[in-house]
Amino acid sequence: MGVRGLHGFVASSCPHVCTVVNFKELAERHRSQHPGGTPTIVVDAMCCLRYWYTPESWVCGGQWREYYSSLREFVRTFTAVGIKLIFFFDGMVEQSKRDEWVKRRLKNNREIAKIFHYIKSRREQPGRNMFFIPSGLAIFTRFALKALGQETLCSLQEADYEVASYGFQNNCLGILGEDTDYLIYDTCPYFSISELSLDSLDTVMLCREKLCQSLGLHLADLPLLACLLGNDVIPEGMFESFRYKCLTSYASVRESCDRKGNVILAVAEHISKVLRLHQGEKKLEEMLPLGPNKALFYKGVASYLLPGQKSPWFIQKPEDVVTLDKQVLSMSSDPESKQEFPVCMDSESKQKLPVGTDPEFNLEAPMCTNTEVKQEDPVNVGPEAKHQVTVVLDPEILKVARAQHVQAESYLVYSVMSSGEVECSNSLEDATDQALPSQAFVYRPVRQRVYSLLLGGGGGGSSTGPAVKEWFVYSGNPLRQPDLVRPLQMNIPGGTPSLRQLWLSQEPGIQAQRLDTLLACFDLSSSREELQAVERPFQALCCLLVYLFVQVDTLCLEDLHAFIAQALCLQGKPTMELADLQEVDSMSLTSGEDINHLLASTKLLKEFRC
Repeated sequence: MGVRGLHGFVASSCPHVCTVVNFKELAERHRSQHPGGTPTIVVDAMCCLRYWYTPESWVCGGQWREYYSSLREFVRTFTAVGIKLIFFFDGMVEQSKRDEWVKRRLKNNREIAKIFHYIKSRREQPGRNMFFIPSGLAIFTRFALKALGQETLCSLQEADYEVASYGFQNNCLGILGEDTDYLIYDTCPYFSISELSLDSLDTVMLCREKLCQSLGLHLADLPLLACLLGNDVIPEGMFESFRYKCLTSYASVRESCDRKGNVILAVAEHISKVLRLHQGEKKLEEMLPLGPNKALFYKGVASYLLPGQKSPWFIQKPEDVVTLDKQVLSMSSDPESKQEFPVCMDSESKQKLPVGTDPEFNLEAPMCTNTEVKQEDPVNVGPEAKHQVTVVLDPEILKVARAQHVQAESYLVYSVMSSGEVECSNSLEDATDQALPSQAFVYRPVRQRVYSLLLGGGGGGSSTGPAVKEWFVYSGNPLRQPDLVRPLQMNIPGGTPSLRQLWLSQEPGIQAQRLDTLLACFDLSSSREELQAVERPFQALCCLLVYLFVQVDTLCLEDLHAFIAQALCLQGKPTMELADLQEVDSMSLTSGEDINHLLASTKLLKEFRC
């Protein structure tokens, strides 16, 4: 989301901040200034999903081949002019931003409800004006980009910080995204994805220097401005009365600006003409009404400081720290001022260190969390007494999980292992449809077995092992607190292997052991022989469909045929033909071999349901 009101202010009141540029020309200039270097653009992939996903039939989340073609064309266009792309994806929700995450998920629920009301009342799909990103698109996009040979990274903290930091430290050509936080970071140039014309490679560059000129500020003042206006760290209401006082004393109210625009101008004037008089002499809490929010405010300002950067608004020495909810927060991201932090933390109050101040990852000491966990029966949170659970993880395995996470090769695994907490955003589900359970519940048994594998619990059934905090969106969940979900016992022939065996072993037969473990996650160990009779590309499909249809008894055989037809019938079809494809009898597109696959899968399902 970025800084509240800033995007509209720049568009309406400071149009000179936005300049049309051409990436091909910028790349040529970059090469002339940096001989031997490759012009590189850091892409905030989460901001670009709407730009990439162009199919009109978006409600069912299909058109994968069309979407993949769009990604391929995007990559090809930049590669053709010698520009390298680095894609970043969100990998963690920082605890300080959990409330904002929840607020957005609940807002999404309301938007999804409107979509289903439209469909049921009009019997047609809504247009792009109601567009909602199909479920799982961000996860699938990571692997699509990897298949296209692109460097794809997943963040360990707030993604926009890692994007800004990468661009700053690697002298990149710029950042491509759609987040006003990139106007606040003192990093490489920021380009708008929504204004990008792929045909010409023209887009809009938003210049933070010109923004500062308009506001009478220095670059180092922008983090302070962002926090006073409100962002993902600082709730908008925290400084509402302060902003009102600034506005009432602001003498140059512009008729051309709306109220939000004049508030931004008034707060900027207060920084430049009032606060700066005492800069370096008085602490911010002596000049601002911070009250009990002092530590949170300092954290918000510090969150914009990239490695090596300092804020002139902190008069404390670099080694000084602020304590926030039992967590140590550094006042500067200067690497020379990094402190030693304990590895074991109370994870009920554990928050990520302000971006740029994380300590070096300690792989020598065992990573552990001392977590207060509520009893549940056995899934949902209840009011029962708390007890202590300690999770100790193998440092080498944690290192592997971390590397896989950063390289976007796994999903949720590192979150479970490092913090025991995971989240899943909104799915396009009809909250009024009682016949179909939410995907959060359908796949929970699979997750529980995976938790037992990752955390070493579940050997004695569902009552043992540390509970994982799940922030999953589903109908009726107000998201006031996470569901505490315990591991489930794995039924694997020969016993449950360790992660060290599964991930690091090169012994003969390990591949078979990995298959046994995968089938056990879906509780399909008894069907190993039948599944192996299906050709390898379709084994995973059959595994998933059998699990799905056993879990959801309202699905019928026609539903099964529809799923399999999507996998079998459209192979080899050109993208343009698929884009124009209307309702077609799927069996007419199916070869004899495909029909055999479909019948084999149907037979397997019937055996399970019997």
